[in-house]
Amino acid sequence: MKYAYYPGCSLECSSAAYDVSVRAVADVLGIDLRELDDWNCCGATEYFSQDELTACAVIARNLALVDPQIDQLVAPCAACFLNLKKTDHLMTDNQELGHKINEALAAGGLHYDPGRVQVRHLLEVICMDIGEAAVREKVVRPLVGLRVAPYYGCQIVRPFAGFDSTEYPMKLDELFTWLGAEVVDYPAKAHCCGGHMTQISEPQAFELIRRLLQSAVDQNADMILCMCPMCQLNLDAYQSRVNGHFKTSFKIPIVFFTQMLGIALGIEPNKLAFGKEIVPAEPVIQNRLSAATHETAV
Repeated sequence: MKYAYYPGCSLECSSAAYDVSVRAVADVLGIDLRELDDWNCCGATEYFSQDELTACAVIARNLALVDPQIDQLVAPCAACFLNLKKTDHLMTDNQELGHKINEALAAGGLHYDPGRVQVRHLLEVICMDIGEAAVREKVVRPLVGLRVAPYYGCQIVRPFAGFDSTEYPMKLDELFTWLGAEVVDYPAKAHCCGGHMTQISEPQAFELIRRLLQSAVDQNADMILCMCPMCQLNLDAYQSRVNGHFKTSFKIPIVFFTQMLGIALGIEPNKLAFGKEIVPAEPVIQNRLSAATHETAV
């Protein structure tokens, strides 16, 4: 199965573990990802806060770069996924805006016909295109004994996802059930992590992060699974700051869902970029999975 692939800026640097693990699991599952040549930044939230036309033109350039023989684009990053999908949606619904965007693209020798490319998240591709039977068949090391809290964040399921519920999504829950993990009931799964709020108002940001961590701890989760670079960064990098602010003692690993999917598929941790997270995940993984293996043997 062939898809265009847009990694985005975060996956090139601060969230490299996401990109490494995405490529690793895609290879095992037979998802042929073709990275866009000369892709550019999607602008996150900043572009749209300045000027819609400029933002859309910059984002649409990536859509225009998709190989004419490929009609689907995978974007693992939540902000990238939302911006690419939003731009295609705006061009489809507003012909005047679409015309202006293509005028801008023409300056670089490009053109994009709205609707030509379907923007998709990797989770959707795994659940809808690969499917349960094929995923289960590839499982080498079931995640039995591991309690995971699936965290979707706010951008992947709102407002354009389509493949899952906007209020209480379940696709990530289902995927990890296929992998043998114990998926906890995580009420905060679609709540916002605060995004860049840490740079604007730390007290408010820390409270949003605290709620997400506390909800996972209340359910005795061993780790939180993320699908967004910003969510992973906030929950992981600011965990100690939250502890200092609230006098709490959170120490829960925050990893990308593709990393744990890779473990279940039999990929070695060093090929999934474990160790880049601040709160170490490997000790928890080894303890839980080893204990489950021992209990099964006994």
